[in-house]
Amino acid sequence: MCGSWWSSSAVTHGLIALFAMGSWISVNSLWVELPVVVNVLPEGWNLPAYLSVLIAFGNLGPIAVTIAHHCAPGRLNERLVIHGIQTLAVVASALLAVFWSHKVTIAGTERSLLFLLFTFVLSLVCCTSNVTFLPFMFHYPPQYVRTFFIGQGLSALFPCIVALGQGVARLECKTVNGTVTPSYLKENFPAQNFFWFLCVMLSISCLSFWALTRRPTESQEAAPPPPLPQESDKVGAEKNEEETHPLHIGGTPVSEEQMAAASEEQPPAQTFWTQRNIYLLSLLAVANALTNGVLPSVQSFSCLPYSSMTFHLSVVLGNIANPLACFLAMFVILRSSAGLGFLCIGGGVFAAYLMALAALSPCPPLLGNSAGVALVVISWIIFTGLFSYVKVVIGTLLHEAGHAALLWCGISIQAGSLIGALTMFPLVNIYHVFARGKECENNCS
Repeated sequence: MCGSWWSSSAVTHGLIALFAMGSWISVNSLWVELPVVVNVLPEGWNLPAYLSVLIAFGNLGPIAVTIAHHCAPGRLNERLVIHGIQTLAVVASALLAVFWSHKVTIAGTERSLLFLLFTFVLSLVCCTSNVTFLPFMFHYPPQYVRTFFIGQGLSALFPCIVALGQGVARLECKTVNGTVTPSYLKENFPAQNFFWFLCVMLSISCLSFWALTRRPTESQEAAPPPPLPQESDKVGAEKNEEETHPLHIGGTPVSEEQMAAASEEQPPAQTFWTQRNIYLLSLLAVANALTNGVLPSVQSFSCLPYSSMTFHLSVVLGNIANPLACFLAMFVILRSSAGLGFLCIGGGVFAAYLMALAALSPCPPLLGNSAGVALVVISWIIFTGLFSYVKVVIGTLLHEAGHAALLWCGISIQAGSLIGALTMFPLVNIYHVFARGKECENNCS
């Protein structure tokens, strides 16, 4: 009974979700904890810029994996690579929890060298996971790929919930000598505890993958049992007879001319680079550019002018919409290329609205109106949900195209995310296209 329970598909779904959770939980955790660590580390509010650059350098991992696949096709041991990067992530997160606030003096200036070093290692692991975790999922049927994306959604949801429980960036407006000033409230627990939570979650992901490798996949479970000893001799004799007389069809001898004609009638091998697959990869890159790079860079600008509660609601409910959309894809798969395009256009409309709100910050329309709050929160929910669904469906369709398709799926995810982040970095941090409002002040009088 215990063995049948352990081999059930429900356990497989759970292990895959926990395994996928470790893919991007490190970077998501670093982002949500920034409001806490910037008050301690010497880089201050320049730290987000450092984090963006380090994540960009983390793409060295996917580049190395892609080159290895190209130069030595079929020789890269994906399981060994996954075990390696997961172990590296657990060690780096544990060291981060211990040394995150340690400062080093370089050229007379204090720097958080260890924090930046461990951040780079975790970014390298997250970026490499896109081109290793997804190809590994080729060993499982398509429905498990959808579970994988649910797990990726949880990698954003769990850190967000813990950060809200921590009380990140809570403030109250105090009046001192007739002047209203913002006062940030102390967190419920320190950043060190949050990073230990990250280490625990990464350890759970690592153990889940180890458990997956110790269990037979569903395709292995469905394999027919080996023949009995008496039958194996008979099968071997039949096989030898077939090898001795290879030019037979249904027991009838076939001439070499007939064999040549039959080979000419066979359809040519299909290439992966069809118009449809290129279209799907393009949609996937655009979806990840918007959801992982462009819109997250301006989420605070689009939400904070309304209130800090609006910002928290958009973050939490948007991250809940992600796994829910992935769960919907478990039952409803839209295979129409035009339909996927329309969903992307619909998500793009809400993305444009949110970008417009960010550009008009700190005085967006309907400020001080509950309708404005509702619109921005609903827009974040629908935007995240639509593109999450599109990403899961495309991942499922590419799974049907083979192992190489899942590798290119991971490359497209990473390339889109990188392009989106690099596009927004100068606009936000160098040219300051988006203006921040001052807390506890009327910025639109």
